Amino acid sequence: MRSGPGARPTLGRFGSIGAIAVPAVFLAVFFIYPVATITWRGLAPDGHLDLGKTLEILSNDRWWRVAWFTTWQAVVSTLATLALGIPVAGVLARYDVPASRLIRSLTTVPFVLPTIVVATAFIAVFDTMGAAGDALRNSAAAVIIAHVYFNLAVVIRALVDPWSRLDRSEEEAARLLGAGPFRVLTTITLPRLRLAIGAASAIVFLFSFTSFGVVLFLGGPSRSTLEVETYIQTTSFLRLDVAAVLALTQLAIVVSLLLAQRALTGRMGASHRLVRASELRRPIRSARDVAVVAGTVGTTVVVLVVPMAMLVWRSLRLEGRFTVDNYRRLWDVSEVMLATPAEAIWNSFTIAAAAMVTALVMGTLATIAVCYGSKNWGRGLDTALMLPLGTSAATLGFGFLVALDEPPLDLRTSAVLVPIAHALVGIPFVMRLLVPTVRSIDARLHETAALLGLSPVQTMLRVDAPILRRSVLAAAGFAFAVSLGEFGATAFIARPDRPTIPTAIMRYLGRPGASNTGQAMAMATILMLVTVAAVAVIENNRVGDAGDF
Repeated sequence: MRSGPGARPTLGRFGSIGAIAVPAVFLAVFFIYPVATITWRGLAPDGHLDLGKTLEILSNDRWWRVAWFTTWQAVVSTLATLALGIPVAGVLARYDVPASRLIRSLTTVPFVLPTIVVATAFIAVFDTMGAAGDALRNSAAAVIIAHVYFNLAVVIRALVDPWSRLDRSEEEAARLLGAGPFRVLTTITLPRLRLAIGAASAIVFLFSFTSFGVVLFLGGPSRSTLEVETYIQTTSFLRLDVAAVLALTQLAIVVSLLLAQRALTGRMGASHRLVRASELRRPIRSARDVAVVAGTVGTTVVVLVVPMAMLVWRSLRLEGRFTVDNYRRLWDVSEVMLATPAEAIWNSFTIAAAAMVTALVMGTLATIAVCYGSKNWGRGLDTALMLPLGTSAATLGFGFLVALDEPPLDLRTSAVLVPIAHALVGIPFVMRLLVPTVRSIDARLHETAALLGLSPVQTMLRVDAPILRRSVLAAAGFAFAVSLGEFGATAFIARPDRPTIPTAIMRYLGRPGASNTGQAMAMATILMLVTVAAVAVIENNRVGDAGDF
């Protein structure tokens, strides 16, 4: 290893290879190989690539309808999320808001919530809205509303920190020249935040574009995104050729979005002079300040809390009365699956624990490679490990079944398959919390360590590791919550006798009857409460504002 004055300790060639090798092999075996196998089988079922068949699929009217709906709903979802998130971020960035940390934590809860819980919560809301709820059910509007709810935290977290540290001298000069608040915001403040807004928009668009559970449950049978259509073509029609083309289209767009987001994030902070946030946040004094803060924060809290509160309320209702029977029946023998709901809950917790450990190990090694190893190789690994977030869950799940079916990797009936799939999705979140923390470590600490005679390895272990301890706990909470709510790939690979909470909710919602719906609401409530606890762990162990999520 080597280290320059004040620089982070860096790995030598062999150290870089070692740190990169383990997560790279894990990604190659459990992501690239299954996805490549199922894609090739779809595009070349007889062993020969037929581009004519691919062009035929791409020219089909249904493909274009699906692609159009996927794109426009993602664009509208992104714009709507920005419209709600920018005012909230502005208030939290510029005012000394009481309980601002609690408010930011509250916005994180929907983002960490499993998509099937968000969908179930909005179903509970629609059930209480009468004719308006009937109109929203199975509509594009319901999908967009849920996406805004889910992604609001991305915009707020991406903007609050850079906005709170923008030098105000240009804004004050504009006010002296007679510019009003709106003109200052649109001509000076927001243009200076364009990189942060662009990076946040790319992430929101990515999550909306690849949405599965929300569209499947709220969009109705007539609306499909590329993700949902891939699932339908694979499970209902076994059209692997169509599914492969859809998956490749989605993957190409996802890679483009990730590269754009990475480029924008890398340029942030270099364009404008930044100052300490504490120097700029002003106390709430005037009646106007009170109205702005109370109106913005109050509306946001109501928007965030109502769906969760309605989910709890609905879980306590059965046949028009308040009761805990929906929870009591979770221990009863199920008529819709080969396990009780309580067993599904236990399965989810054990799987999440295994996935959390796997994601932490792989994510930590990848962080070491990115931050302490070869810059080019580390950047490539970082981007590659983000790909599972945007890959079709149907493609990944079916790829597991097709590719991992022969020794020494005959894992189709193995209990480790589901935790591995969940870990693939959890690793990017682990890295998004650990990498910024490593990069934020004060270089003077490394200078002091060097003056005291510590080697680069000792510096990493004695200086960096203690600082990272809290971020590791936050990453563990994120990985655990992500695993609990993973639904797409699990629907393919979970054994019938080992359902998880999301797959159990899907089965109960798919059966008529107040009892089945009530048990689905009860399980969704339990999943939501566990997620809230995970968010508490995440927020209590964040190092400042480090982390991209």
